[in-house]
Amino acid sequence: MIKTVTDYLEITADRLPEKTAFCDEKREITFSEIRTESQKIASVISRQNIFDKPICIFMEKSVECINAMLSIVYSGNFYTVLDVDMPEARIQKILEVLSPVAIITNEAHLTAAKEIVAKDNSLSEEGIIVYEEAMKEDFDKEGLLEIREKIDINSTMFVLFTSGSTGVPKGVIIPHRAFPPYINWYADTFHFDETTVFANQAPFYFIMSCPDIFLTILVGATCHIVPKKAFSFPMVTLNYLKERHVNVLYWVPSVLCMIANFRALPEVHLDDLKHVMFGGEVMPSKQMNMWRKEYPNVQFTNLYGPTETTEMISYYVIDRDVSDSESLPIGIPASYIKVILLDENDKEVAPGEIGELCAAGISIADGYYNMPEKTKEVFVKNPVFKEGDDPESIRMYRTGDLAKIDENGDLIYMGRKDFQIKHMGNRIELGEIETAVSALNGIDQNCCLYDTKRSRIVLFYTGTATEDYINEELRNALPVYMIPNRIEKLEKMPFNINGKIDRAALKEQI
Repeated sequence: MIKTVTDYLEITADRLPEKTAFCDEKREITFSEIRTESQKIASVISRQNIFDKPICIFMEKSVECINAMLSIVYSGNFYTVLDVDMPEARIQKILEVLSPVAIITNEAHLTAAKEIVAKDNSLSEEGIIVYEEAMKEDFDKEGLLEIREKIDINSTMFVLFTSGSTGVPKGVIIPHRAFPPYINWYADTFHFDETTVFANQAPFYFIMSCPDIFLTILVGATCHIVPKKAFSFPMVTLNYLKERHVNVLYWVPSVLCMIANFRALPEVHLDDLKHVMFGGEVMPSKQMNMWRKEYPNVQFTNLYGPTETTEMISYYVIDRDVSDSESLPIGIPASYIKVILLDENDKEVAPGEIGELCAAGISIADGYYNMPEKTKEVFVKNPVFKEGDDPESIRMYRTGDLAKIDENGDLIYMGRKDFQIKHMGNRIELGEIETAVSALNGIDQNCCLYDTKRSRIVLFYTGTATEDYINEELRNALPVYMIPNRIEKLEKMPFNINGKIDRAALKEQI
C-alpha cells in the first residue's frame, strides 16, 4: 500500500537507480542517490526519537533541499520549508505558529540558522541538523521500516504557509492521503513519464512546486531547478530551457508574461517543448496567445486550485482560439475533486449563476496549523452532502472565489469575493476590469484595487500605453461605472515571494 511519497521514491529508485532525477547549479542527483541521502538524514532524526512533529528546512532551493523534505517524510515527521531569502520577520512569525522541534540546514547557512534559533523559544542549537554532517552517518534501514509501519495516511506530510490577512501567516496542513490521487491524476491526465523534463520555477515553499518535485519522483522524470539568475533576462531564461531540453513548464503567469512582453519568444525556439501549464493567478489571454502563436503544436493548460485543496481543483486544456479580451475558463474538476457552487444561503446555484466555489474530496487540507478558529471559518461540513455521496466529500473548503458554469459545462472564474466591490450603486468584479485592460495594446501587466476611503477604482499598470489611450479604449469595452477613476503607470510591478502581483504592496500606494 502506498502511504507516502517516499514509497514512490522506493519504486522509482529500484526501477531507474542511475537515472538523473534533479539538477541544480551545483550538482545532478540520481534516484538512488536521493534515496540514500534522504535516508541518512532520516536516520539522524529518528535517533532523536522525534515522530509526527514539525521540522523546518532552512536551505536554498536545491537538490539537497528536496532530499531534506523526503528525509523528514521518511522519519515520520512533517516539514515546512523556510527559504533563505525570506524576510526574517516572516520566518519568526512562521516559527511562532509552528513551534518546530528541529531545523535542517547546511554549512553555508548554519550561522544564519543559529541566529534564527536564538530568537525562537521552541528551538535550541541542539535541534539543528547540518546536512553535511548527516551525510557522514549510516542510515538505519530497519529503523526506517519500523517508522513506515507507524505512519498513518491521515497524518501530516507538510505544512505550507500562505499569507494571512491579519499579518500572521497561515500554515496549511497537507496530509499524506492527499498525494496519491493528486499526483497520479497529474501523470495520467497529462501523460508524464520518464521522458518528461520539467523546469522548476516555483519556490519550494509554494504549492505549485509540488508537481515538479513529486511527479519527477512518481514517473521517473528529470527536473531542472532553475536558478533565480536565469530569470534575470528572458533570453537567458529561454536559452537555459533550450540547453536542457526542457519539454514541460508549469509556471506562474507573471513569469510567462515577462518573457512574452519582452518579445523574446521569436528569438529562441524551444525545440523540445510539449506542454505549458500555468496557475496561481489569472493568465492574461493576450500573453498566452503570444506563446501559442510561437508554439502552435504545444498543449497549453490553465490550472486552478489553492493550497488548501493541495493545489488542484480544475483544469482547462486550451484547444481553440481565444481572443485577447476573453477570460480563460478554469475548466472541469479533477477526477478526485467535487466542486460545489453555493449562494449566500449555502444552496447550490443553477448553471450560469455565480456562486462561491467550494471543493470537497480526499485532497482537502486538514485546516490551518494552530489556528482552530480560522479553520472553522472555511473548512466546514458540506451543506449539500447526501447519503450515497463519496464519504470524503462530507467536508469541504470554501475558496472565497466566485465562479459559474457556462454553456459548455466549464467553470468560469469570476474573481474573489473580496475583489467584488460596490461602486456607484453597481456590483463590480475588479477581475473583469483587469481582463479588459490586459487586452489593450501597450499593456504588460495590470492590477485593479478599490480605494474605499475615496470610493474610487484604481488601476496600476506597466507598459507603453498612455492614460488617455487606456481611458478611450475602456469606454468602448466597459460600462462607464467600471472605468478606473485613477490610473497609475509603474516602472515595475511589485511581486510577492510566490511570483504573484503583490496587491498588499500596491494598496500602500493608494
